[in-house]
Amino acid sequence: MITLTINGLEVSVEEGSTILEAAQFLGFPIPTLCHMEGLTPYGACRLCVVEIGEEPRSRLVSSCTYPVEQGLKVRTASARVLRARRMILELLLASCPQSKTIQDLASALDVRQQRFRQEYQDCILCGRCVRMCEEQMMAKAIGFRGRGEGRSIGTPFDVPSDACRTCGGCMYVCPACTLRCTYNVPEKAICGGCANISPPCIEKAGFDDMMCYMEPCVACEIAAR
Repeated sequence: MITLTINGLEVSVEEGSTILEAAQFLGFPIPTLCHMEGLTPYGACRLCVVEIGEEPRSRLVSSCTYPVEQGLKVRTASARVLRARRMILELLLASCPQSKTIQDLASALDVRQQRFRQEYQDCILCGRCVRMCEEQMMAKAIGFRGRGEGRSIGTPFDVPSDACRTCGGCMYVCPACTLRCTYNVPEKAICGGCANISPPCIEKAGFDDMMCYMEPCVACEIAAR
């Protein structure tokens, strides 16, 4: 067993676990997008970042790929972590503004606007479809192509693959192909319909080291009564 500290609580977890697995097992919520149970951790979206170590030498790491270590100190909802997650969501919204999955994540983290140019590229290169095709369907019909800005997902030379069985698994796991929001103009890129309005959470108390990680938020539920 590995002993580490998560959000000030000393815990013991099995060796070989990732920080994400340990946090979820203990009830600490961490948002994810590219991560999916049954698929190899990829760490592409970076939404699951957590802060490890102690200041001023602490750093952000993707919890889905970082293994637990003896004596490791982890904060899943510090001010630095929340700022990073909100920035990432703004970028995701610029690329795929109509994804209901991304919209829900934005609302949960109180992201009410995004400051980047709308691109409407839809694909966010999370790799879910590629891993599903290779690891669950054993087909390898699609994969990543190119690098940098030219990186994309598809078949070699855009020729229909003989390995594809048209199972639909790639569309089933794709956050861009699932239920869509109706707005498609920059001014209404974030509906915010399911966001809590002015929640009386601990974030307003000015603590930089740790924010509220309760889900659902107890304070919000009390305020709504």
